[in-house]
Amino acid sequence: MNPVRPKKHLGQHFLADPNIARDIVDALRLPDGVAHVLEIGPGMGVLTGNLLQNPAYQTSVVEIDRESVAYLERNFPALGGRIISADFLRQDLSQLFPGKPLSIIGNFPYNISTQIYFQVLAHRQQVREVIGMLQKEVAERIAEPPGSKAYGILSVLLQAYYTVEMLFAVPPHVFVPPPKVQSAVIRLTRNTTERLDCDEKLFFRVVKQAFQTRRKTLRNALKPFGLPPEVTADPIFDKRAEQLGVAEFVGLTKLVEQQNEAEAHAES
Repeated sequence: MNPVRPKKHLGQHFLADPNIARDIVDALRLPDGVAHVLEIGPGMGVLTGNLLQNPAYQTSVVEIDRESVAYLERNFPALGGRIISADFLRQDLSQLFPGKPLSIIGNFPYNISTQIYFQVLAHRQQVREVIGMLQKEVAERIAEPPGSKAYGILSVLLQAYYTVEMLFAVPPHVFVPPPKVQSAVIRLTRNTTERLDCDEKLFFRVVKQAFQTRRKTLRNALKPFGLPPEVTADPIFDKRAEQLGVAEFVGLTKLVEQQNEAEAHAES
């Protein structure tokens, strides 16, 4: 199938190379128990066609652009009623796919790719795998280990729950229209951590606050938590956020949690 030249929308550049499309779909591993695959932003269906060729995949798509939805309905009747005409960022996956673990795949629009991964985090107990093509700089940031300037909030939060693999780079000329940046495909696979050994909501807050002023030591960056000097005397507070791995952020969160509990006990 030779799709019509698509329009660009939502910062999306449509993949026009069928070989790379096959490589992206072939990156799916479908972890144990996963049969449902959700494609985000299929556009003209260059990935969709490959997904539908594999009977092991129970493929659904979510697309916000109405013209693309109409195109998919005309050209991919095998999707049946599995075209979700909606904004992925506003969907509750537990309602759309109740009790069903998911693999997610897509050529993610550059300007919302970070938000897509935060939506994945919100559904981390259900989303077991993510194959995403996105701006290479963002992909590298997600995969970056501690100690790098690129390492940040999304790196820590995703690596807490997923194994991240950089798969391959994708050049601009295979897109319509060609972007001005390089792209890359990464794979996230859910790790064995069902829950962190700390208050997970507090963990998210601590990580985000730590990176708000990443050039400062944690002693200064975490001042909004009101920690007393006897707590911030711990050597971990001499470090900067980019120096901490997931396990160290868990330990830091537990220090904050213990202080909160002590204060609550004192007030009672």
